[in-house]
Amino acid sequence: SGVRFTSGYVSGPYCSPSRAGLLTGRYQNRFGFEFIPFHPPAGLPVSERTVGDHLKAAGYHTGLVGKWHVGLGPECHPLKRGFDEFYGFLDGAHSYFEATDIQRDGQPVQRMDYTTDAFGREASAFIERHRQKPWFLYLAFNAVHTPMHATPDRLAKFAHIKDERRRTYAAMLQAMDEAIGRVHQTLADTGQKEKTLVCFISDNGGPVMAETTVNASCNAPLRGSKRTTLEGGIRVPFVISWPGHLKSGVCEMPVIQLDLTATALAVGGAKVGPKTKLEGVNLIPFLQRKASGQPHESLYWRFGKQMAIRKGNFKLVRYDTNVETQTGKFNQPISPARLYDLTADIGETNDLAATMPEKLRELQADWDAWNAGNIPPQWPSAHEKNDGYIAPAPTNSKSE
Repeated sequence: SGVRFTSGYVSGPYCSPSRAGLLTGRYQNRFGFEFIPFHPPAGLPVSERTVGDHLKAAGYHTGLVGKWHVGLGPECHPLKRGFDEFYGFLDGAHSYFEATDIQRDGQPVQRMDYTTDAFGREASAFIERHRQKPWFLYLAFNAVHTPMHATPDRLAKFAHIKDERRRTYAAMLQAMDEAIGRVHQTLADTGQKEKTLVCFISDNGGPVMAETTVNASCNAPLRGSKRTTLEGGIRVPFVISWPGHLKSGVCEMPVIQLDLTATALAVGGAKVGPKTKLEGVNLIPFLQRKASGQPHESLYWRFGKQMAIRKGNFKLVRYDTNVETQTGKFNQPISPARLYDLTADIGETNDLAATMPEKLRELQADWDAWNAGNIPPQWPSAHEKNDGYIAPAPTNSKSE
């Protein structure tokens, strides 16, 4: 029913930073949310308004079901960050069978069958309950994140998969598919299908590198993993569906999850002033062919000492070499600057840095200019042991 983007990205190769970008519509590096906030007061700064804040001000009833993971302190709680209702958990990972730390509007939930099923039910109930008024729902499944938990009936459906971990992964994905199907059926049953904009993404690429939350993902034909700035860490499933308004099909324009925020705010009629400094772009005019060109000239990433920029079909990247060595050790070296033509080399295997030095310098200069608008990470990375980050270059310096 929707438009599938073959070059859909998230602004961080890790779950928590990319969620901070989604919620604000801004590169999370602008406000120091570069790494996972493990302990309060680390979390989404109170200076940043969320998509929930904006849509609530526009008259929408707002809800969050599932995983939060942008701060554990009281000032970061969803009910204080633009959401009228919350059912889910605050941290980054959770058992699929236990109710511990699952809450409804701040109160503990006593029973849990399977989180994916529960989140699908809660989302459907929210849609049913608020069918007579404008609503916004952020549905954040923890599937298919570790721990690898699946229900026996779904595991039985994939008995033909010999690898036990991959079989569990498939069963977990089946549960999420069923929950999403239930949500779509509720939209149809309540007469809201053609007036509801639905967006679907992942928060990062599959974790296939040692020292990540390996879960039997496969990123082929992309190289890299969650926690790297290679395509396998940042290019994700990316779909927008709005029956009656958008024709189904495939779109090759590079887009980023920040655009989903801007699109939702535009469709919802939210009044967002220049002080918000949104960096996403409303995609609807491009998809309806009312706007020409591309939504973005370039897309950018900074994750500690890793970095990337995609400009047109070219990508400049420095990445964690543990994806190649698979040592499982922290603080592995970062690769030198490498240049790839993604149209001809989606797997990032043919480095053009030596043969196209001018293109390398051009992209580095563009990235430096973008990075000048970032601030240092506001808390250290547990994975990189505070290994530092790429500081903005002085304005009078020359790019390498």
